[in-house]
Amino acid sequence: MTTLVLHRGSLRANPYERWLADRGEKIVLLGSAEQLALFGEELPTEAPYLHAEVLTDYDTGPHVAERAAALVEEFGVTDVVACQEFDIERAAALRERYDLPGQRPESARVYRDKWEMKQVAQAAGIPVADHVLLRAREDLDRFAEDHGLPVVVKPRKGLLSVGVSVLRTREELDAWARDAELFSPDGEPEWLAEAFVTGSMCHIDGNVLDGRIATLWPSQYQYALADFRDRKGRVDIALDTADPLARRLVDFGERVLDAFGGPEHFAFHIEVFHTADDELVLCEAASRAGGAGVRDVQRVLFGFDPMEYPVRRQLGLPADAGERRDPDRLAGQLLFTKRPGVLRSLPDPATLPPGVVKYTTYAEVGQTVQDASHSGDFLAAFVVTGADRAETEARIRVAEDWFRTGLRIESCG
Repeated sequence: MTTLVLHRGSLRANPYERWLADRGEKIVLLGSAEQLALFGEELPTEAPYLHAEVLTDYDTGPHVAERAAALVEEFGVTDVVACQEFDIERAAALRERYDLPGQRPESARVYRDKWEMKQVAQAAGIPVADHVLLRAREDLDRFAEDHGLPVVVKPRKGLLSVGVSVLRTREELDAWARDAELFSPDGEPEWLAEAFVTGSMCHIDGNVLDGRIATLWPSQYQYALADFRDRKGRVDIALDTADPLARRLVDFGERVLDAFGGPEHFAFHIEVFHTADDELVLCEAASRAGGAGVRDVQRVLFGFDPMEYPVRRQLGLPADAGERRDPDRLAGQLLFTKRPGVLRSLPDPATLPPGVVKYTTYAEVGQTVQDASHSGDFLAAFVVTGADRAETEARIRVAEDWFRTGLRIESCG
């Protein structure tokens, strides 16, 4: 059996050779040259890797799908694995073309295309923000007149908050409309405008295994995702099991999964506005594990990697998540996005405060750091655990002070 793995990101964080070791699988890897360089990693050359290569312009280049199809035919691929957002539809199209098991284009599109996503949600009675697909400049003007400012504009198939803008003034709206390319190369409109929703953002994460929800639990961001160039620590914590909002979000997540469907085995990440009027409104959903430290938080909550188990089950390997349950402990993450300058010092990891179960830095002392280019462009990331939300947040604030005290970045100007 031979599996084609489409991969964007760190290979160290996704050890496919270990995940699939008990299957005796042969792996063909197609990945991103830019990401391989970013993480300072090398292509695997030993078994079970039968072949490994990377391509430039991996995220959006049409040559990636063409090369993937060639690899399927050359190596007699029997399964396609894809865990990152840009690869979800590519993998689905390959499975459809070669009649391979796993997610097919219909459900992949619902989780990738924000326009189709909102249509399916509305048909199921799931609230979404008022929105319009932009086919002309006049669509944006009319939407702003009807709904007022601010207006949110976002790519139809974006991720990591790349391209998301909150247009707060008429001048900002005019400037965005003047520069925007509303259509993709294939002629499809590729931008949405949405009404700005006042409130906090929550997210619901978990796994579907063997066609049933194996894990599902909500967390709450304490920052705005689109404001990724702020200099504050970005905090995200799971909700307490006794919190009534948690129960409402669990029900909401189940409704979304029921409406959107999906393959027999997949991870999911659902973002939900909790409005100032105490309503729940769907922002968007994805059929993959959450980014940043969401996977690590899920490990603490449920004891396994939410990206690994769907891959194993897709390939017929055991992955016992046990009976569905609430988490025994809570966890959260603390993130610092990059800021420009020369990194002069970082705190001593030997003095990490209590409760920190993972601490990762993404730059070295002496390195010139560029400003963050997207919401996942981190300088440092923490995963912190506690008995409940209050203890977890208190420990996160201690970790935030610890990091700020030991951090020094000198401006290049």
